[in-house]
Amino acid sequence: MPKVRSRLIVALTLLFIVSNINAQRSAIDTYAITNARIVTVSGPVVERGTVVIRNGLIAAAGANVNAPPDARVIDGTGLTVYPGLIDSYTDLALPAAAPSPSPSPGGGGGGFFALTAPRPASGPNSTQPPGLQPEVRVEEVIRPGGTEIEASRNIGITTALTSPRSGIWIGQSALINLAGDTPQQMIVRSPVAMHVSFTPLRAGTYPGSLLGVFSTLRQMMLDAQRYRDSLQIYERAPRGTRRPDTDRSLEALVPVIEGRMPVVMLANTEREISRALDLATEFKLRLIIAGGREADRVTERLVKQNVPVLLSLNLPRRTTAAIPEADPEPMRVLRERVEAQQTAGKLAKAGVRFAFQSGDLRDISDLMVNAGRVIQNGLNVTDALRAFTIWPAEILGVQNQLGSVEAGKIANLTVTRGDLFDRNTRVAHVFIDGRPVEIKPARDAAPAQPTSSEPEKR
Repeated sequence: MPKVRSRLIVALTLLFIVSNINAQRSAIDTYAITNARIVTVSGPVVERGTVVIRNGLIAAAGANVNAPPDARVIDGTGLTVYPGLIDSYTDLALPAAAPSPSPSPGGGGGGFFALTAPRPASGPNSTQPPGLQPEVRVEEVIRPGGTEIEASRNIGITTALTSPRSGIWIGQSALINLAGDTPQQMIVRSPVAMHVSFTPLRAGTYPGSLLGVFSTLRQMMLDAQRYRDSLQIYERAPRGTRRPDTDRSLEALVPVIEGRMPVVMLANTEREISRALDLATEFKLRLIIAGGREADRVTERLVKQNVPVLLSLNLPRRTTAAIPEADPEPMRVLRERVEAQQTAGKLAKAGVRFAFQSGDLRDISDLMVNAGRVIQNGLNVTDALRAFTIWPAEILGVQNQLGSVEAGKIANLTVTRGDLFDRNTRVAHVFIDGRPVEIKPARDAAPAQPTSSEPEKR
């Protein structure tokens, strides 16, 4: 009996300890934002309600939701809860780019470009040179932390599509949450898409011209078709059939030519976008345009081919000081500046699906400033919010995980004091994977929004 009683006491003690640990974990992983305005995106706005977060997910959201007794409560009076914002094209979480070496004497190098352009990512044992290696996956090199990620979170961005920086076949992107101690914790989905640029490789390297770029793209996709066919023939009857050589580059293109993986093509001008659309038609690709500065000029084709746009908010602006002695800027430059602010509104009116991306903005805090400019130039606020939330989620195939404040989705939330696009709004809280992250505002005061459609003078 004493032994039985002793064992029972030990068992009860262990049970108490485990229950206590589980209760502590529940308290840590459970939050409730109460009395807040909730912009669900997927449904009507809840003027006063509660969002409950548990174990990294949105457990409940609505006007008649009560905070659980084990939740850490955040009083949301005066706050607005939005889905976490998505930046749909970045190079966040990548190691710093190494500059390309300067060209050897007589090599025909491009001077400044050759000294500053980052080297394309390179995969091991590839049959292709760097810049033409579609097998490169960004998930293999991303790293958590960094000032760029912190700056993005400060303005409410919780998730980003990140891809290798340069090349023609740039490589395969990953959708990442901007928090986590390891790359594995950050990755929401990988790979997401294949990425292509029309920028020739550095001088002295083929393809070094735009004509060569398109010839290379087309040839590699034709080679991928033959590679796939030869593998299928071999797998059906390997006996007596010569085994095809393994080619990681062509193998990586098979999902692209079969339409199982979308391909994102960086294209800004009307001519570039039209060429991308032609290439997509020829090879039956699931095309997404990134950049899209002149996408409003080809809306009919974009709608017909069901091609979405990852629209850059890196709007053109004056980069030199305006001084009386300076020559006036050409009318073409001024027109481009104004038209770039109108593209989003025109795409929405034409029914083209699009999502916002930061492009190569040097100061990420300008992202929301520029969003305000496109709103002032024809895009309604509702569509602007969708272009940061549910539309990129749909385009990138994660609409069941992200993009709206709904029960069951990942608890990525942006909580503001004021409406998201108002110039005096502040980000009060950011939740990523159900956990709050520290916000460090980069500016004491938000820059004033322009009051007309005139281009910015700097």
